[in-house]
Amino acid sequence: MELWIPITIAAAFLQNARSALQKHLRSRLDTVGATYVRFVYAVPFALAWVAVLFVVGGHPIPVPDSTFLVFAGIAGLSQILATLFLVALFSLRTFAAGTAYSKTETVQAAVIGLLILGDPLSVGALTGIVVSLAGVLILSIARATTDPREFSGRAIPIGLASGALFALTAVSVRAASLSLGGDGYLMQAAFTLLVVTTWQTVIMTAWLIARQRQALVEAFRSWRVSGLVGLTGMLASACWFTAMTIENAAYVRALGQVELVFTFIASRVIFREHTSIAEITGILAIVAGILVLVLGR
Repeated sequence: MELWIPITIAAAFLQNARSALQKHLRSRLDTVGATYVRFVYAVPFALAWVAVLFVVGGHPIPVPDSTFLVFAGIAGLSQILATLFLVALFSLRTFAAGTAYSKTETVQAAVIGLLILGDPLSVGALTGIVVSLAGVLILSIARATTDPREFSGRAIPIGLASGALFALTAVSVRAASLSLGGDGYLMQAAFTLLVVTTWQTVIMTAWLIARQRQALVEAFRSWRVSGLVGLTGMLASACWFTAMTIENAAYVRALGQVELVFTFIASRVIFREHTSIAEITGILAIVAGILVLVLGR
């Protein structure tokens, strides 16, 4: 098994854990505050990871150039904007549509990766991406609890913009990491993570100071849970960044759809929630797409 595959699966699992912890914080923090702790508390852990790789692993600290700084800057800003677009969809009571349209990220990452980095796609891999995307769409529609028209109108441009920005984030992370050169992909990914997360923290801190100072105060009052969010978030991001340094970002994000499979299993096994035929069909399509992607490369 290629190394990027288990790393991506670990990233999806850790992202699920981080999301669960962030939901716990929503009783004390709003959406912006809960998003902020994901970055600010991750910085010390990211710094510690770089230090471990340098001191224990013997990996030299990379020297970034202008290419790295540009792509790292784009990655940090585009991820924040993508999240804001996604939140905007949810506020319009279009949760299912938001999930579906944002997941077009995998196809858009394939296009952006080809244009920016020249990352090629095999026919088998592209087929797997499309099949898994179809599964996500089926699953999203099955879970829709409002008017089916939520998948039209304003939801389309906002959702596609969110997906495009998430795709741009993934490709920019890969571009920034690869620009560092060298053979140590672990340090490349870790250093990129540290810079991007620090940049995101600076942006959001400035925003909260200017617009929501109380949310900033609450973010530091809830340091116990927020610290766990930062740790799991850093671990998830470290896995994502490492996988995207090793392999095409579109492949990594497509395999990352396995996160929805984890959520489905949890809802059935732990919470004993009812599952419809459409949901099962969507999950099977996602799994089939992942298998085609992995085997068809």
